[in-house]
Amino acid sequence: MDYRITPEQEMIRRTAREFVEKEVRPFVEEWEEVGEIPERVVKRMGELGLLGAPIPEEYGGSGLDALTYAMITEEMGRGCSSLRTTISVNTSLCGLTILRHGTEPQKQTWLPKLATGEKRGAWALSEPEAGSDAAGLQTTAVKKGSSWVLNGRKLWISDGDRADVVVIYARDPTINDRHKSIGCWLVEKGTPGFRPGSIWAKNKLGLRASRTAELILEDVHLPEANLIAAPGKGWDCAMDILNGGRLSVAAGAVGIAQAALEASIEYCKQRKAFNRPIGHFQLVKEMIAEMSVDVEAGRQLVYKAAWKKAQNEPHKLDVSMAKLFTAKMAMRVTENAVQIHGGIGYTTDVPVERYFRDAKICGIYEGTNQIQQIIIADQVLGLDG
Repeated sequence: MDYRITPEQEMIRRTAREFVEKEVRPFVEEWEEVGEIPERVVKRMGELGLLGAPIPEEYGGSGLDALTYAMITEEMGRGCSSLRTTISVNTSLCGLTILRHGTEPQKQTWLPKLATGEKRGAWALSEPEAGSDAAGLQTTAVKKGSSWVLNGRKLWISDGDRADVVVIYARDPTINDRHKSIGCWLVEKGTPGFRPGSIWAKNKLGLRASRTAELILEDVHLPEANLIAAPGKGWDCAMDILNGGRLSVAAGAVGIAQAALEASIEYCKQRKAFNRPIGHFQLVKEMIAEMSVDVEAGRQLVYKAAWKKAQNEPHKLDVSMAKLFTAKMAMRVTENAVQIHGGIGYTTDVPVERYFRDAKICGIYEGTNQIQQIIIADQVLGLDG
């Protein structure tokens, strides 16, 4: 297994890092204060080829492999987790759903626009009573003539109110099977009966520059052309896409932890106690050492999973291992970062406070830590499928 970084990959990572350093990091606190990332920043990612990284060139993307894309999302997580969330939902979830499961007209219509940032995408599976139990979703899709009529509510949809198109999962109530009744459709912004409800942004624990929406569907009529996966195929579609989305979350968690580690190293060199930098103290060294090992271990798990995905090898187990470890690791590392900074680490005067808050969501969305544990155990025990 060889996933050494090539010169081209290193160049792409450098491009992502330069973008983060110049156009993201100086403005994150401002974005969090208003609860939104400016559209120009999303479009700028499109211009640089970062937003459509895994989308093939024939559809307007950069055509990059999964490992290179993981490196990009790691850099975004290092700079701003809210921005990394936008990439993930726009590209890993919405864009790749269309690419892997959509029709050719759907690909031609949406992928070039999603890759450039001209249009924004989102992905809606979760509901008020269907989170980890995603097959328990209650949104319905009823066939009437040549149309589908959708009714229901979606919850915790990142960028849901900002998206121009949303992948919506719903069930056909005429099919009496939790999994086989599920399909998915493309719903465009402005479609009659489709609207956002409650919005969460800066009133969340973390990701305060990322808008999280409730989406309401009331007699939303969709033509057959909007169908991505017919009932009976929607569940497999969702699980396929989540496996890729989880990888970008894991890479983003590594980015958060890397940023916390870098901030802590710098603080250890500058902050003095008892007439010497605190980095000279044994217990602080221990924290820095553990943080460094944690970050690198998480990175290697992510890179291994991404490499296997790029080679078209089975990688479900690797992705869940990477997501579970990095979600827990990011919490450990950012907590240590706050501890190293002491009192100021508990304030917004330094970024480690934000890293600590942003890390928590990595163990919740796109499959909780507990769901990853179930997936891992079932794979190891041979109980999956």
